[in-house]
Amino acid sequence: MSPAHAVPGQTEPARGQLRRLNLTIFLPLLAVAGAVVVATDARSWWQAVVLSAGVLAALLAFVRWAAGDVLRVALPCLVITAAVWPYSVLVVHGSAVFFCLAVVGSFVIPQLSRGRGVAVLALAAYVAAVGTARLLLPYEDVSDVLFQYVLVPTGFTVVVIGLMFPNKRFYDVVAELEEAREREAELAVIRERVRFAGDLHDIQGHTLHVVKLKTALAQKLVDSDTERAKQELREIHELVRDTITQTKELAHAQRRLNLSAELENARNLFEAAGIQVRINREADVAQGASELLGQVLRETTTNILRHAQATRVRITLSERSITIVNDGAQQAPPPELGGLAALRQRVTAEGGELTVEQDNGQFQTAAVLPHRRSQAQESR
Repeated sequence: MSPAHAVPGQTEPARGQLRRLNLTIFLPLLAVAGAVVVATDARSWWQAVVLSAGVLAALLAFVRWAAGDVLRVALPCLVITAAVWPYSVLVVHGSAVFFCLAVVGSFVIPQLSRGRGVAVLALAAYVAAVGTARLLLPYEDVSDVLFQYVLVPTGFTVVVIGLMFPNKRFYDVVAELEEAREREAELAVIRERVRFAGDLHDIQGHTLHVVKLKTALAQKLVDSDTERAKQELREIHELVRDTITQTKELAHAQRRLNLSAELENARNLFEAAGIQVRINREADVAQGASELLGQVLRETTTNILRHAQATRVRITLSERSITIVNDGAQQAPPPELGGLAALRQRVTAEGGELTVEQDNGQFQTAAVLPHRRSQAQESR
């Protein structure tokens, strides 16, 4: 069992699945155990009502523990189960309902930020003291009372609470690993942005430096060598125009890419984020299709790292197509294409097709280019 700790501002499908698993498996077991206790110990409908209150408090504590906010109901659940225990011992003459108090204590105490050891001792002492109060009633066998009302309830309470401490630590470690994976994915996106900034600097930094030098030269030549100054200005104009074109291409993810380098980059990013990746090459990618397919791969990689909760990614390449499938699709309508929208327009303009599909928790991005495009480019 594990509490589904919530991270503000983030959706964690894995934690939602853990919550549903806990509720599905353990809630019925606790309910059945509570029903057996009430049916066994209660001798009247009023006793059944009081004992049922303790069972319901234990069930409520479990439900809120599974949701990660048991401390919200900790006080009322503890008060109710703590009150039902002496009622059971002194009035109902039953010893089984102590498990309600033990269950609530095991869910609440490990979640406390401090004083957990003191809380365990206090709860155990309370259970033992209430059980010992059974000796105040006449005609009670001391050994039976100590075993049935003191030793068993107190021991069970301590053991159950003790088991929940390593349980909490284990799932804290799992939560830390999940958060580390999220941070790694965010860093991967940041690295992609840094790479974009580096490409932009490569395009514009050198150009601006050359423009500065040529402008200074043209100023010196404007009086002594007019034709040379005009030539420098024409070269400046051509240089600026080419830079504008390259910047537009970069902004629309149309700069020439190396598909093999993009595949290696995608593999490294996915593995760093804890995602298993498999690459299937059904055929060698045609030279004319490599650049555009590389752009689709880059954008899809970024989308998976930013928006999906994937554990596995499969990349399939053929001569003129690429398919990327991940298992991190949310239970919601397929998202907008976002950065892939511009690529879809370009793929369509080249006579190809870019599609996204979602089915059974899997999200697929596929781009297919026509034969005539590759043949036209390969013949150049």
